Amino acid sequence: VQLQASGGGLAQAGGSLRLSCAASGRTFNSYAMGWFRQAAGKEREFVAGISWSSGNTDYADSVKGRFTISRDNAKNTVHLQMNSLKPEDTAVYYCAARLSVGTVVRTTTTNYPYWGRGTLVTVSS
Repeated sequence: VQLQASGGGLAQAGGSLRLSCAASGRTFNSYAMGWFRQAAGKEREFVAGISWSSGNTDYADSVKGRFTISRDNAKNTVHLQMNSLKPEDTAVYYCAARLSVGTVVRTTTTNYPYWGRGTLVTVSS
């Protein structure tokens, strides 16, 4: 599967952005999806994940209540709605995929073999 993230940009603190990730292939509904981010000088970290059927989601504590992950299997896309943005949300955001029809959402980078190019999100104070 090939992934292409989009939707990044500049937002003010308290604002919103919506990231999208388009996936190629006809078996998108066999993949669990995740969003990760990497700030300058820091390691890549988990942000949100969703199971193949949208039945399970998980979020990093730092974004719970502010970010929402969703997917549309008919359109081969996964989204990350980011509200109440904070300067500390500034990072390059990556979407990732792992072949899975299970219900557990994995939160580590090593569980995801497929990655798209990142999209930069900058939040100004």
